Amino acid sequence: MLAAFDKSVAKSPEGLQSPESNSVSALKDGFLAQHFASVHPASVTLNLASSALFAYSLDKHNPLLPRLFAVVDDIFCLFQGHIENVANLKQQYGLNKTANEGIIVIEAYRTLRDRGPYPADQVVRDFQGKFAFILFDSGSKTGFVAAVNDAEIVSKSCGKSSAPFPKGCFFTTSGGLRSFEHPLNELKPVPRVDSSGQVCGATFKVDAETKKETTGMPRVGSAANWSSNY
Repeated sequence: MLAAFDKSVAKSPEGLQSPESNSVSALKDGFLAQHFASVHPASVTLNLASSALFAYSLDKHNPLLPRLFAVVDDIFCLFQGHIENVANLKQQYGLNKTANEGIIVIEAYRTLRDRGPYPADQVVRDFQGKFAFILFDSGSKTGFVAAVNDAEIVSKSCGKSSAPFPKGCFFTTSGGLRSFEHPLNELKPVPRVDSSGQVCGATFKVDAETKKETTGMPRVGSAANWSSNY
């Protein structure tokens, strides 16, 4: 599965911004979607206005780690993997028995967006299993990502600015890239070097010495949408 966002939705971390990069716009010229389709001929591509692009395929589908697509109230979600505590999460979010993992992720996001009583890192920690998801709220132009794949395809577009999505991390439009195990710590970019000795993007590690600024936990029921603080 693949997603590309406009920089107004998902701003690239500074550690991946390369002034010498020859990468092209994945959204404006359609290169990334075309390359994905050439690698996965039976793929489906969704262009969500000028803000996001989703693509997925059932090619080489692993039944133990299924790929799912879900839409609720203009919130789009691509999900791959398996959540072990599905029954508990359905009960927690008041979902019916037919809800799959994609619907659960959307409902968890909606609860967070609409002033749920916990931050984004807690939402991700509540999911037990092996999974990756990409969510886009077209109404608020907001992204929520826990992992991505197809690194080879992304590198075709992003060139030396590409990097694998860090394990144990999540991304939100408001909070950027964070570790869900250490959400208050900054993530430090570490340059990656390829086999030819060229610097190509970066990996990210938790910086134990640096803390992110936080405004604390506002009261539940506040008129403000406090999910933007996380």
